Formats: sequence, C-alpha cells, structure tokens
Amino acid sequence: MSSALRIVIGEDDVLLREGIGRLLEEAGLEIAALTGNADDLMRRTLALRPDVAVIDVQMPPRREDDGLRAAMTLRERLPDMGVIVLSQFYEETYAQDLIGDRPEGVGYLLKERVADVPAFVDAIRRVAAGGSALDPEIVGRILGRRRSQGPLEQLTPREREVLSAMAEGLTNKGIAATLVVTEAAVEKHVTRIFNKLQLGHNNLEHRRVHAVLTYLSNAPR
Repeated sequence: MSSALRIVIGEDDVLLREGIGRLLEEAGLEIAALTGNADDLMRRTLALRPDVAVIDVQMPPRREDDGLRAAMTLRERLPDMGVIVLSQFYEETYAQDLIGDRPEGVGYLLKERVADVPAFVDAIRRVAAGGSALDPEIVGRILGRRRSQGPLEQLTPREREVLSAMAEGLTNKGIAATLVVTEAAVEKHVTRIFNKLQLGHNNLEHRRVHAVLTYLSNAPR
C-alpha cells in the first residue's frame, strides 16, 4: 500500500488554512506542516521536503507576493516537489512567472476551486505525479482567447496523444515509453505540434509551456 502524499500548506488566513488542512486529511493526504508566513514556509518546506506545497500568493511578512516568490524559489531548490499556488484574483502574469519554462509539477488555482474538494485533491495528486493543474480562467487569459477555432482540431490523433502526455508533465523520453514509439518519433510529433499551433522560436516564450496551456484550455472536459 502506497504512503499518503505529504503536504505543506502556506496560507495566512487561519480559518482557510485549517479548513484546507482538515479537508485534505479527510481525503487521505498527510499534512506535514501548516504556516501563515512565507519565510516560515520556506524553512519548513526545505526541511520536510513534502510531495506538494500548497501556497497562497499574498502572505506575510510583506503581505504582497511573498507566497508566489517562495513558490518560485522552492520550484528551483526542490525540483521534484510539486507546487500549487492559490490566488484570489485572475493574475495571468503570476501564473506565467510560476510556470517559467517548466510546466511539470506545478498548479495555479483560484481559491474558490478549493470548495470542489474532489477536483482540488485530484489537482494535488496530478501535480505530485509531475503533471499540471492550471485554472481554466487563468489559462484563458494567458492565451488571450485569441483563437476562435479550436486549435486542437488541426492535430492528428497521435499528435493529440503526444500533447496530452506533455500536459501530464512527461518528457519526450517518457512519452516515447508511454506510447511505445521511438524518442525520435516523439520529437517529430512535437515539432509538428509547435508548427500547427503557430509556436515559433522565441527567446521570451517557451513553446512547450504554451503548447500545454493551449491543450489545457481547449481539451474536452
């Protein structure tokens, strides 16, 4: 029997912090630590090395974007740990900063999504496994809702499978193993996906991240 996922929660609202902790414990997850301060969150998370850290954007000590900054630092220092950031507002720039050039093992959700406990727990498990969990409202704003036609319609079934695997956080090697094809074949599919989604070379934007965002925004639910 596998052990329960270990979670650290950083949220300055004590009622919400305790409530999230209780809900997750009832869902079978282990709460390793609860804290309302970003600096304390950093210390505890680095010491405990949980499976996932759930972090509020705005926290003490400055009560600005301290939580987001802590999340970004933790993503760098603990690359195997999942990070989910909770935000009260639609801030696509926060999501872009958090994701950076690595969409694996990261989530960005609006706080209101916590009320849907099964979906919230599923997001935590997905992020812990190296996948992504991005709020549809945030994804829509990042993409600018700029395409009237569904961009996924032009992809072949195999290309959709590859893109779906990318959205789960798999590398090209992992995708090749999952689909039982060569890594070279996966690389060709990925290149075609980039071309069809009009994701050209750009030093300021990471094509793999934008491909995943496009998939999450347009895939059937």
